[in-house]
Amino acid sequence: MLNLNKVAVEVKEKKKKIKGTVVLMKKNVLGLNDFSASVVDRVDEFLGKRVFLQLISSSSSSCSVNGDPPEKGLKGKLRNPAYLENWITTITSLAVGESAFDVTFDWDEEIGVPGAFIIRNFHHNEFYLKTLTLEGVPDHQKIHFVCNSWVYPAEKYKSDRIFFTNQAYLPNDTPEPLRKYREEELLTLRGDGTGQLEEWDRVYDYAFYNDLGDPDKGSNYARPVLGGSSEYPYPRRGRTGRPPTKTDPNSESRLPLLLSLNIYVPRDERFGHLKMSDFLAYGLKSVSQFVLPEIESLFDQTPNEFDSFEDVLKIYEGGIKLNGPLLKKINESIPFEFLKQLLPSDGEGLLKYPMPKVIEDNKSAWRTDEEFAREMLAGVNPMIISGLQEFPPVSKLYVNIYGNQTSTITKEHIEEKLNGLTVDEAMKANRLFILNHHDTIMPYLRRINTTSTKTYASRTLLFLQDDGTLKPLAIELSLPNPDGDQFGAVSKVYTPAEHGVENSIWQLAKAYVAVNDSGIHQLITHWLRTHAVIEPIVISTNRQLSVLHPIYKLLHPHFRDTMHINAIARQILLNAGGGIEATLFPSKFTMEMSAVVYKDWVFPDQALPTDLIKRKVAVEDPDSPYGIRLLIQDYPFAVDGLKIWSAIKTWVQEYCNFYYKTDEMIQNDTELQSWWKELREKGHEDKKDEPWWPKMQTLAELIASCTIIIWVSSALHASTNFGQWPYAGYHPNRPTTSRRFMPEQGSPEYEELKTSPDKIFLKTITAQLQTLVGLSIIEILSRHSSDEVYLGQRENAEWTKDSEPLEAFQRFGKRLTEIEEQILQMNDEKKWKNRVGPVNVPYTLLFPTSEVGITGRGIPNSIAI
Repeated sequence: MLNLNKVAVEVKEKKKKIKGTVVLMKKNVLGLNDFSASVVDRVDEFLGKRVFLQLISSSSSSCSVNGDPPEKGLKGKLRNPAYLENWITTITSLAVGESAFDVTFDWDEEIGVPGAFIIRNFHHNEFYLKTLTLEGVPDHQKIHFVCNSWVYPAEKYKSDRIFFTNQAYLPNDTPEPLRKYREEELLTLRGDGTGQLEEWDRVYDYAFYNDLGDPDKGSNYARPVLGGSSEYPYPRRGRTGRPPTKTDPNSESRLPLLLSLNIYVPRDERFGHLKMSDFLAYGLKSVSQFVLPEIESLFDQTPNEFDSFEDVLKIYEGGIKLNGPLLKKINESIPFEFLKQLLPSDGEGLLKYPMPKVIEDNKSAWRTDEEFAREMLAGVNPMIISGLQEFPPVSKLYVNIYGNQTSTITKEHIEEKLNGLTVDEAMKANRLFILNHHDTIMPYLRRINTTSTKTYASRTLLFLQDDGTLKPLAIELSLPNPDGDQFGAVSKVYTPAEHGVENSIWQLAKAYVAVNDSGIHQLITHWLRTHAVIEPIVISTNRQLSVLHPIYKLLHPHFRDTMHINAIARQILLNAGGGIEATLFPSKFTMEMSAVVYKDWVFPDQALPTDLIKRKVAVEDPDSPYGIRLLIQDYPFAVDGLKIWSAIKTWVQEYCNFYYKTDEMIQNDTELQSWWKELREKGHEDKKDEPWWPKMQTLAELIASCTIIIWVSSALHASTNFGQWPYAGYHPNRPTTSRRFMPEQGSPEYEELKTSPDKIFLKTITAQLQTLVGLSIIEILSRHSSDEVYLGQRENAEWTKDSEPLEAFQRFGKRLTEIEEQILQMNDEKKWKNRVGPVNVPYTLLFPTSEVGITGRGIPNSIAI
């Protein structure tokens, strides 16, 4: 009798049920449910075409033979399929939200603890699978599967969709039943390198930047291929597989305008529904990009000019009013239906922009020399200024090609402004600095000035005063020699003046510097050094590191939306005739210039302390915090940045130390080694032979490399991006192009400058309609979406099962909160003059958190816009 009872208990245990909860989001469009998709899916359910899941065991006994140890390469056993329950009766609310479905699995203790599951979707439509949580598994309270992936109909896939638990495993520690699944999933993500990729494909692959030009439209739209050559090296971008153009087999064909947002990236890399809604509603509301010819008549005296600074302010203080007939005409010209819904119906101002912080408190303080210099330390491009090491400044351009490019600034130009110091004494005391855009621009300047742009290459010298602020000393503006590049530069030096026409000339000289800095910021600091260099790292991580790998779990949040925003940028901003070429001074040479600058890009130099030392604004100091001492103590970007950098490094160190106890573990990690090899040799292939790459043989190299990747993806990008509207939203402060050269004494323009300096200033910098296009772009880029995830946060609290990394992550979050408090405190201290400045804009570009919208603060985890 007892034996019978024992058998009955064993049978009951084997037939036990495990309850699961699946959280998913049904297909939707622009934040609204796709009603037709919902109906079709319910019909599918009624016809027996359902969604089922199968658990995969992680127990070695599940793939053993006759009780022997499991053979290598055998897969864990699959349990019986279990179907999502009550799909037909589960109603999703009108607002996009999550739906929870029950699923019941048969339990078989011989198979053991599940480590993964397969899901097959037999509906006609895809859905977004967020999580699966199992309850009631013997000896386990809960088992979490964090999925966050689109699941398309099973017919679209060549292999099953598989998801793993939130337990991290190094490759050698992977349970044998899961090993083959782990390897096969990576093969799926790599693809076979052929064919045009479709929206349901999950392939991460590499391509050159050969999709920027459109030679089929004519030679004016042809652009060189970036990447794959010594002339134009470039990081790789995601492959789409689109066919070549008819005119040039080396150029990839482009999507038509109406399909611009549908450019291929793996679906899981695309914006989420909330972000896409925000992107469309707030970004593309600036319909000026589509209706420029229609709004020309709105501006009174000179349709292509702002007639005064008061005229500029109208676009913030009431907007540009549109009457009924013009609204109708604009409506008819807009290609996107959803844009028409954003047009006002009552004649309100359509082209009204939010007030930029730089003029919110004081409408003229931006013109002061102090603010001009302060923004080199606390503006949107504080990564260029460097310590002056030689006087006069010298050039690194090849003398046999460009002749003598040494600066013409003399001691007589500046020595009277050095508070009694000589130039040599000021340099020795580390009090002379330079904003140097000369060598970057000069090789292209002759060609740039054949376009509508008329500008200079610039050098700006500055003196560090006793109160910690910088004082501009001289600006050198240079042009190529009219007799040929080999004859060197033709330069003129301008020095500060407070009154008369000399002050107007000085204001123009600062504007030409701002034009240079705006272009270098957007092309180099912002695009190249964050967006472009990170994309191949996103690709290699997904191709070579399994979702089970702890380094994948560490880095993955810092890649969110990057491939998608880069793809959109290539389609509508960086392309031939796109928004960037239309608004920045290098015009059609913009991307080509960034490729030339990439020649000097060095991965280890992206570490903030290394960058600061290399730019001679800091020196090594073992006794100082972070191991360096700033030479400009009141340098807001560096001060706040070093705190964020240190917090990231500590977090990465604690995390990596948990999984890797020795350097040998790094060397024996096959996935990690493949990842690092591919990142260098494919992702940054044009620089693969550079000796400075870390060898990835030690734990220290892993920690340093991951810290750089996270820093660049989060804090560095945030500091260059989210201040664009606060500072550059008022275009006279940071004009993006110049249309005429400096007025020469004796010319009509010089005489007009005496009587109408503001009008000449506005005629020189970015034109009116060009300004509106540029403002439309940076308003999009400066805005935080409603689903932003900030540094120190994760979308899902169950992202890993390991408790020690979770505790370390909590400490990271607490440290970031402390840094926020320190930033606010320093901004309130009067002695730190560069943190607020004459414009009364506190430095918050490295403040970790933010609200939705344009705030001038917040560090998202990733390059998400």
